Amino acid sequence: MKERPSFPARLPGSAPAKKAKPAAPINQPQGLGMDSSAVRQRMVQKLAGQGLRDPFVLQAMGAVERHRFVDSALVNQAYEDTSLPIGLGQTISKPGVVARMLELLRNGASGQLGRVLEIGTGCGYQAAVLSHLASEVYSIERLRGLHDKARENLRYLRLTRLHLLLGDGMLGYPAGAPYAGIVAAAGGEAIPQAWIDQLAVGGRLVAPVSHASGAVGGQALMVLDKTAQGVRQTVLEAVHFVPLKSGVA
Repeated sequence: MKERPSFPARLPGSAPAKKAKPAAPINQPQGLGMDSSAVRQRMVQKLAGQGLRDPFVLQAMGAVERHRFVDSALVNQAYEDTSLPIGLGQTISKPGVVARMLELLRNGASGQLGRVLEIGTGCGYQAAVLSHLASEVYSIERLRGLHDKARENLRYLRLTRLHLLLGDGMLGYPAGAPYAGIVAAAGGEAIPQAWIDQLAVGGRLVAPVSHASGAVGGQALMVLDKTAQGVRQTVLEAVHFVPLKSGVA
């Protein structure tokens, strides 16, 4: 079995990661009660009320402290079902959208998923939730500023099976393939062929894609299942994600 990169991994040809200075835990508001599990459980109850049923996803959503992944000025909104800015024109997705996509990714699995690839690490929140649902997670981000922010946000969790990568998400990460699941937090006009190639037979991919109507900014959630006979695509509800871009910045 080939050796897997250790945390945090980096792509071939990328600059070595700077040695991080010891840092205090991120976003620990005083007197706001955000560390209380009851706050997260209220969010989970709301998700269940929206129709989310996967017990593994609900448990993972309740385990990860979302307030640690948002700016301190927005911490009071951390457990509301809303997207929030995280800098560099990017956002942290609504808890309801994160839970919905991960429930689709799991597709009723009776236990933990295998190796999963996340396209678009952002602030690291969804990667943290994924780490409760998969045996191994590779998460790739093209914006160095967000990659560094995610590293700091996730450092205190010491998630040994989570690997953060700086690179072009449109290319996926072939060194970790094949993947039991792939989930993307950015949408393009079509699913990149590299993602399909890296998805294992029997695996599932969940990503936003542009509407077939070609409406500007219009996106829909797509589920792609890879079988021995080929791929099957299912278009679901409308969503709104940042656009999928290539390159590293």
